Amino acid sequence: MIREYALLGLLAGLWGSSYLFAKVALAGISPLTLAAARVTIAAVVLFCFLKIGKKELPRDAATWRLLFVQSLFNSTLAWSILAWGQQYVDSGLAGVLNSTSPIFVVLLTLALPRRAPLGGWQVGGALLGFGGVVATIGVDVLGTLGRDVLAQLATLASACLYAIAALHGRRLAHLSPLVTAASTTLLAAVCLVPASLLLEHPWTLAPSARSLGAACALGFLCTAIALLLYFRLLRTLGSMGVTSQSYLRSGVSVLLGMAVLGERVSPAAGVGLAAIILGVAAINWRGAKSG
Repeated sequence: MIREYALLGLLAGLWGSSYLFAKVALAGISPLTLAAARVTIAAVVLFCFLKIGKKELPRDAATWRLLFVQSLFNSTLAWSILAWGQQYVDSGLAGVLNSTSPIFVVLLTLALPRRAPLGGWQVGGALLGFGGVVATIGVDVLGTLGRDVLAQLATLASACLYAIAALHGRRLAHLSPLVTAASTTLLAAVCLVPASLLLEHPWTLAPSARSLGAACALGFLCTAIALLLYFRLLRTLGSMGVTSQSYLRSGVSVLLGMAVLGERVSPAAGVGLAAIILGVAAINWRGAKSG
């Protein structure tokens, strides 16, 4: 399991950096076009991996229906809504709102008529981890809560969509992570590229090299590679386990600030980091019932 936890940390790092790449890319690329570019780049990369690995896509309609629903929740809707919201929401508050996926997993699991058993450790870990995120990023970021309500609700909605995707993704356990990742990005591209062409006319944009580079990094690292890790961890750690990386993302951003920018960690942030680690450990504790 040590390898799985290391991969969870890597996934948190990749998706944690996506906020930065998206912010840079959005300076020259409109939201829907960025989401379309992200999934298209990822689909091309993943199909190259499929060719190298000599794997084939599913052939039955039932599996493709499941894959379409997964791509809708995890990519098409979630990333489009998040990209729009990030234009108006401060990055700190976006990090807090978008880290709530484990809490939504808890609420949705409790609401399901035939729900999987949910352990007290997981519920407690979800709440502790969220408190750690707020403490790490800083309670003061909540001061902007309510200013751009629609954008903040969109950021929160994307976290809910991630939770739905994590719960639904368990139905794709019979497929390899590579096949699932390639198929879902292909379906997302089929939806997003025409929408981008119709609504945003991307040929009229003039993005800088910096924005284009950020979009490429977002597609290759934060989408193609991250989705491979995501679908693997969904099979090994479960819905709650894989969404717990949303808490780690805030910790990763703080640690990167220390390592790269020489920033100092406040006592509150230090306590928050400890709470995040304990919360994620509680969620993924093997004695807890899997969600």
